[in-house]
Amino acid sequence: MISKGYIQIYTGNGKGKTTAALGLTIRALGAGFKVFIGQFLKQGDYSEIKALTKFAQLYKDQLTIEQYGSGRFVKGKPTDDEKKAGKQGYNRILQILKKGDHDVVIVEEGNVAMTCGIISQSNLIKLMETKHPNTELIITGRGATEKLIEKADLVTEMKPIKHYFNAGVQARTGIEK
Repeated sequence: MISKGYIQIYTGNGKGKTTAALGLTIRALGAGFKVFIGQFLKQGDYSEIKALTKFAQLYKDQLTIEQYGSGRFVKGKPTDDEKKAGKQGYNRILQILKKGDHDVVIVEEGNVAMTCGIISQSNLIKLMETKHPNTELIITGRGATEKLIEKADLVTEMKPIKHYFNAGVQARTGIEK
């Protein structure tokens, strides 16, 4: 068990936010911690979910992964179904944080869900305020607001310096997706 849990935010326009959170997941599992990952806006065939599903079989009592989204919405106005899935996900994560049974809770793409209007900034702040003192809370995604950054204990901004997407390279399975 973690003696004191902090709030971490991984944000910015660069690559690596999800990767950092998943690296922390592996480290936490190796230390015997219980981890919950709630992924907004994603559903289905992502390489990290395939791998984490296998990890969940090995770490049966330690790792839970849930997705809250259709997997089709990325930009623009969210559908009613996307909003409904997001609200259900938010409520589920809120309950997980209230119980305090998990050492690490990751709100994957939480900032993006907020930016798109699926959950509110006040929802994310409530998650921060609700977390058990011994739970580490990680929120990922571009667009973290100043209020969220102010409330967090650790904030890392991923900043693109150079990226092959600019040369027309599409997202590659196993590397970006």
